[in-house]
Amino acid sequence: MLPPGIAARIGQYRFIAFDVETASGLSHSICQMGFACVDDFGRIETFSLLVNPRCAYSAFNTQLHGIDARKTANAPDFAEVMAHLLPLMQPQPIVQHSTFDQRAVNAASAHYGLPTPPLAWVNSVTISRKAWPEWLGNGGHGLGHLKKALSLDFTHHNAGEDARAAAQVVLLAEERLQRSTVEPLVPKALRPRRDG
Repeated sequence: MLPPGIAARIGQYRFIAFDVETASGLSHSICQMGFACVDDFGRIETFSLLVNPRCAYSAFNTQLHGIDARKTANAPDFAEVMAHLLPLMQPQPIVQHSTFDQRAVNAASAHYGLPTPPLAWVNSVTISRKAWPEWLGNGGHGLGHLKKALSLDFTHHNAGEDARAAAQVVLLAEERLQRSTVEPLVPKALRPRRDG
């Protein structure tokens, strides 16, 4: 389920930007997950996978991201996916753009009777507000505006592309601020230990 190159480097990334798409308005209805794994040199490795939400799709969501029941019919469900992905996600901070992704993962965990994953979540909206305060009330810090303002090239509402965009936002913010922005936002008690 994990690309071989990613699997070989579990625990060696500085942070992982993460994004989900959902099948409907139900928070637990994850149908796609995207990952942008960032190393200490700012290199980004991106991958995404489809997830069977085990529920009906809404026309609105399908129109937004282009995923429907036919595309995920043979995909693993959330419980199966997380069994493979937790070893990748736990060793470093997980960056999300807003808190939608954390809510979706927690809701899906509860829906499948799984414990809430012990992940160190960081919000890249908070980071972008520190780097570009002038956009508060002037375009905002959503990915749609950041795409234009920062000249990012990605397809919005594709989980892998959105994850890569969130990673790029963090790296550009750090370049502007001349400091690390992810690690300070992780409470000490939740800071993952890295191998090596």
